[in-house]
Amino acid sequence: VQVVESGGGSVQTGGSLRLSCAASGETYRVLCMAWFRQAPGQSREGVASIDNKGTTAYADSVRGRFVISQDNTKENLYLQMNGLKPEDTAVYYCAAKAGIYCPTHTESPYIYWGQGAQVTVSS
Repeated sequence: VQVVESGGGSVQTGGSLRLSCAASGETYRVLCMAWFRQAPGQSREGVASIDNKGTTAYADSVRGRFVISQDNTKENLYLQMNGLKPEDTAVYYCAAKAGIYCPTHTESPYIYWGQGAQVTVSS
């Protein structure tokens, strides 16, 4: 399975961006997808996750501002980011895994990772 992110960029505080992630290969294995992010000098943290039933979960820091979703094929993942703040500046990673366990904050179960997309929010 390969996953590739797109859609990063730079916006001002309060702006919006939409990240996309396209999965290819043996996608039937994927039952859970998530977004993680890593800010400069910090460890990678979970942002949001979605399982194959469409159940979503969010980090407290983004709940109410970000929305994770998938298309009907389950091969395309999205992260709609609204009300962006400077502290949202990070490299955002798409991640995928097999199995029904779908954690939001633990990266070790995820075995398929994208290359990352830079999101920069200026004040």
